[in-house]
Amino acid sequence: MSRSLPQAVFLVDGYNIIGTWSCLKRTRDQAGLEAARWELIEALTDYSAFQGYETQIVFDAQYQNASSNKEVITELVSVYYTDFGQTADTYIEKACASLRPAIAQSLISRVIVATSDRAQQLMVQGYGAEWLSAQQLCYEVQATVCRVRQRYQPRKKSNGRFLANSIDAKARQRLAELRMGLK
Repeated sequence: MSRSLPQAVFLVDGYNIIGTWSCLKRTRDQAGLEAARWELIEALTDYSAFQGYETQIVFDAQYQNASSNKEVITELVSVYYTDFGQTADTYIEKACASLRPAIAQSLISRVIVATSDRAQQLMVQGYGAEWLSAQQLCYEVQATVCRVRQRYQPRKKSNGRFLANSIDAKARQRLAELRMGLK
């Protein structure tokens, strides 16, 4: 069974988002960079599932002499750590360039890049990608959490406006017996 095409490919400059979102900065400063990365990954995993986006979260190699690495988190979310010396910006620009033909052939509908780096925003727009600032992404993720809660929150059945309708059947029966003078 083949998976349907994603609504969009969503590329996220991970460290740019961590450095912009106050909650992630706080986590980074108190618990470390690894904790902030996982908090971002968890938030974007839920967001991507709700939106139907194929998401690639990109982190710079952070001056570590390591080769690139890809971690598959879910069917829709992957995390990329760039090669030594390669920035997330470069990786995202190359991804936008390589996805441009897929948009032209209608294999994917959109490419969206999340970053607050103004130069990066202008560059990816040149490749036909949309951009989302880190702050806009924060608002969208929070709004999605609210929509999910509303959608999946158990609905209380309205039993009317009388107190007797909100108590269990056994208590209602006992009250009826008292009212009738029984027992």
